[in-house]
Amino acid sequence: MRRWLALLVAATTSLVLVALLVPLALLIRTAAENAATGEATRTAESVAVAVAVEDEQALELTVERASATGYPITVFLPGGRTLGVPAPRSAAVRLAARGRSVTAEAPGGREILVAVQGLPEGTAVVRVFLSDAALTRGVAEAWLGMLLLGLALVGLGILVADRLARAVIRPVTALAQVSHRLAAGDLSARAEPGGPPEVRSVATALNHLADRIDELLAEERETVADISHRLRTPLTALRLEAESLRDPEEAARVEARVDALERAVSAVITDVRRRRRERGSCDAATVVADRVAFWSVLAEDQGRAVTVDLAPAPQPVAVGADDLAACVDALLGNVFAHTAEGTPFTVRLAPTPSGVELTIADAGPGFPPDLVHGALRRGHSGAGSTGLGLDIARRTAESAGGALRLAAAPGGGAQVTLLLPSPAPGDG
Repeated sequence: MRRWLALLVAATTSLVLVALLVPLALLIRTAAENAATGEATRTAESVAVAVAVEDEQALELTVERASATGYPITVFLPGGRTLGVPAPRSAAVRLAARGRSVTAEAPGGREILVAVQGLPEGTAVVRVFLSDAALTRGVAEAWLGMLLLGLALVGLGILVADRLARAVIRPVTALAQVSHRLAAGDLSARAEPGGPPEVRSVATALNHLADRIDELLAEERETVADISHRLRTPLTALRLEAESLRDPEEAARVEARVDALERAVSAVITDVRRRRRERGSCDAATVVADRVAFWSVLAEDQGRAVTVDLAPAPQPVAVGADDLAACVDALLGNVFAHTAEGTPFTVRLAPTPSGVELTIADAGPGFPPDLVHGALRRGHSGAGSTGLGLDIARRTAESAGGALRLAAAPGGGAQVTLLLPSPAPGDG
């Protein structure tokens, strides 16, 4: 904007200066020509007076002194004799010899001709020659001064325009920075109203919008927390039912499941109450091994063969332990939800140059084509589920700078690959 405003002011100022300085330049040239012509005419008239009263010898001295002023002077006497600087007897000279003083253009300049009548021999003509340089003496310097003045005025206009543009752009740039911070999740960002009234109005509206977003998110967090808290009642009833089981081993296993579910509900309540998600780190090998051990119990009940290939600990990643655990639970839960009992699956964790690669593959029916070849959308699964499991894994990976890839398993079925980067120095 500053550049465009500067160009606009430069163009406008240049047009105004051209409209003003061009006529002024022509006027200066005309004035210089008139001044030179007037001075030459006065010189010719003074010589003409001497022609009328002096003899030829005295007249020749007068012509020499007058020529010393810088103008070539020639006196055409009756009878064809000439005094002073030799010059051709042009048509204008012959016209002046008839008693008419004239000014005529000549090669290389202009000649001033004054007729001197009343001489015994006839009419004499005094000729003063003005060269083109004499006619335009001082014009080039005046034009140069005008050009420098015009450039100075254009530069001054651009400088003033730049100052005005900065006064407008600075608050607009600040507004853009605040909007980027809000888009990045920093809901504490606020704009400082400044600049023109319109920009101040936009800053106030942006602050109001940020306040409203903050309020809506707070309401949403509380609503989700309340909904999650309601799950504690059926969990308590389920725990009581587990405690009433007669088989101690079965009761312990069910109670362990209830404890895990209660921890998950508590984690949901804690997570949604946080103002913003803080990036953490954990040992991926330990977390994945723990969650695979948890799901292996259910896999054994359903007759599923589990192949586990985990890199030795530690395998640090830029994802918190709770978030990674929820991600693994979502992916393994999809295996149990969308494949038949007895379907085997594989869990593989391998290091990469930038982090780790977690691959979960099964021998089930595989993903629908629109999921493998299209964009993964939240709430869309193609299998009749909520479609949130894959989205949880995707958001967990992308929040840390990783990615999620869907593909067909080598032996048929579905394969999910989660790329998780290593934590940056200083991340905890």
